[in-house]
This record gives sequence, structure tokens and C-alpha cells, in this order.
Amino acid sequence: MKNEVIFEKLGIQKITIPLPFRLDHVHCFLVKGATGYTLIDTGLHDEQAKKIWQEKLLGKDVEKIILTHLHPDHTGYAGVLQKQTNAPVYMSEIDAKAMQTIWQEEAIPLLQRDYHTFAVPEQMTEKIIQLIRKTTNIVEPTPTVQQFLRDGETINIGDYTYDIIATPGHAEGLVCLYEPETKVLLSTDHVLPKITPNIAYWFYGEKNPLLSYKTSLEKIKKLDISYVIPSHGEPFEDVYTRIDEIWAHHEERIEKTYDAMKNGITVFDMCDILFPYELSVYDYQFAIGEAVAHMEYVRHEGRCERTIESGVYIYQSLT
Repeated sequence: MKNEVIFEKLGIQKITIPLPFRLDHVHCFLVKGATGYTLIDTGLHDEQAKKIWQEKLLGKDVEKIILTHLHPDHTGYAGVLQKQTNAPVYMSEIDAKAMQTIWQEEAIPLLQRDYHTFAVPEQMTEKIIQLIRKTTNIVEPTPTVQQFLRDGETINIGDYTYDIIATPGHAEGLVCLYEPETKVLLSTDHVLPKITPNIAYWFYGEKNPLLSYKTSLEKIKKLDISYVIPSHGEPFEDVYTRIDEIWAHHEERIEKTYDAMKNGITVFDMCDILFPYELSVYDYQFAIGEAVAHMEYVRHEGRCERTIESGVYIYQSLT
């Protein structure tokens, strides 16, 4: 019942779009205002998203499209919807720029360079590259971003004004949206109710994303929040307890990472420590990135050193 009251007050309609991954859905949002609708995130460019949006947008005037961050499940269908609605697209400048290159052929050598230093086997690297090349099909055409979402500024969504809050970590340019009157946070992928967001180093972007994520969590804890609407999972209330749970998970991973460095270890071998179960090729790209994020966090703490042997990084604890 509380869901219905809050959603109705803010004019929010939750649009759940299936995903063909282990994480099998993404929530996008259609927000009604006095003069039209705001669309928040889009799903992939695939037949399921196409069918759902055709139904949900029929006869509606879309005033703006907001993209909370660059990941395909949030932006993939944005280019199509922009052409169909002629609505301006809003996004952080960091992610708008990255979105133009990361799934293009020019990005492949950068990934190959990093994966070599991470000791990723060539066969695995090639399989991940094949996945990245296929990603192009679910993210194109990329939208043209006309307005940048900037930390500390506000944006009108429906009949309410939301604070734009930059929360890097899961993606460098990820933004949350906070409505102070109702104390509602649209947390996108920054804080999720049941799973921990993937915090990973990629061949582009932040060098210490886990530290950025920690800082972003602390930033959210300073807000007066009574209700959270995430992009995966169901809305929830106690964001402060959930933030503590998420960071406790990462602290445990950080110590596990540190302990595994005593005799020196590569990134790829660390994946087996942090993820001691069978991984698909799709899972490995996230596991590699998350292993690097935790190893680099420990290195920036000054608790390990990173050397290079035959072009491969070796991380070893200092005590």
C-alpha cells in the first residue's frame, strides 16, 4: 500500500523490463507531470523493451529522457526512444562521453592491454571481447545527450523538483535523484535492497572505484531518506542499515583480498579466491573488474605493492 501511495503522489509508474542475464530485470520509470512525461532509463535495445515501451508510451507526450548511468540495461533503448519522441536526453557528462566509445572497436586494444597485465588467459580475453562486440547490438543507436546532470543541481521530474546527486562507484557518472519533500531517493544501482552492486575497475574510468563507492555511500547517509526506489528489486525503507550491510560485505572482501596477497598473486588468480564457483564468460568480465577494484583499494591504502613481471601485475602484501 505504501508503494502505491508514494508512487501515486510522485506520479511515478514503474516499468519493469526483462533482461537476458542472471540479473533478470531492470526497473525504468515513467513520471507524469502537468505538461507531459519524464522517462527514466530504458532497458536494452531488444524486442522486449520495444514491445513494452510501445504499449506504455502510446499517446503520451515525453518531455525528457533521463539516463542515470551508462550501463546497457539503463541506456540501450534510449537512442530509439529519443528518435521516436524527439525528447531531449539528460545524463552526466562523464558517462555521456564514455558511452560514445566503450562499446566501439577502438576500445578493444585498451581492454586487451589491461587483461594482459591482469594475467587473463588469451582464450578468455577473446571470449569477453566477443561479448563486448555483441553489446553493440543492444545499445545502438546511442542517444545524443543535450543536457548534463550535474551534482548539486536540481531537475524537474513530473510535478516535483529532485536534487541531482553524483554517486560514482558502480559507474563513474552514476547519479541518484532525491526528492526532499517526500524524502524519496531514486537510488538506481547505487544502493540495492538484496544484492550488492558490482563495483569494478574497467579499462576506462576510475582507478580506485571502490573508494569512490565508499565515499558515495557516506554521501547518501547524510540525506534524510524515508523511502528508496531502486532499479533492481523492490522499494525499501531503511537505507542506512542497508548501506552498512553493503559496506560490511566489501570490508570482508577487502580483508580476503589482502590475505590472498601474502605470497604474491595476479588479478586472474584473485578471481578464484573472491568467486570460488563456476563462472560464465559473462560473469568473468565482472569478476575480473571487481577483483581489480578490491586489489587497487588495498594498494591505495598502502598495504600492498604492485610489481610487474613479464608484463603481468603481481600484488603482494607488505606485512
